[in-house]
Amino acid sequence: MGSEEYGEEFWEERYRSHTAVWSGRPNPQLVAEAGDLPPGTALDIGAGEGADSCWLAERGWRVTALDLSETALRRGSEHAAAAGVGDRIEWERADVRTWDPGDRRFDLISSQFLHLRNTELRDLVGRFAGWLNPGGTVLLVHHDARDLHTTMGRPHVPERFSSAEEVASWLPGEWSVEVAEARPREATDPDGKAVTIYDAVVRARR
Repeated sequence: MGSEEYGEEFWEERYRSHTAVWSGRPNPQLVAEAGDLPPGTALDIGAGEGADSCWLAERGWRVTALDLSETALRRGSEHAAAAGVGDRIEWERADVRTWDPGDRRFDLISSQFLHLRNTELRDLVGRFAGWLNPGGTVLLVHHDARDLHTTMGRPHVPERFSSAEEVASWLPGEWSVEVAEARPREATDPDGKAVTIYDAVVRARR
């Protein structure tokens, strides 16, 4: 979900070319950071095949799941129905850069590994206050820039990478930043070798 080279065509082709793109498990930082939050309304940006949305719905959240790919959203809806939480998730095909929630407000906004340039991400972060209920939480997770120096195969486009501290600094003054750090995580590179990567994690409360 993102600009130009990571636009609708890219993601639709990627999902159509594979029976499953992701593992089907929720993102680990979402589990770590949202597991103790009381359920309410959630916005899952870049929902993909729906693992995060289903995980939230199973815990009592009512979820709006956004993605650019119709194929991904269809799979997510099927997974939600199989898990018995289909009535708790609204699937919406949209580009978050231009999306308008209307009168909807959320208690949690989760953005996991969006393929946005830093300028786009900064603009998006600036809009979050208008989308959240008072006391709501934003959780932003993306690939830390140190991943560029691993064999993980990240695209060498520095303007798509930023530190957690930098992202936290884009939040307006009314936010309370609760987490801003790079967390190591073990992964497997394209050659099948174990590699340590880092997730830049920002959690903030309005």
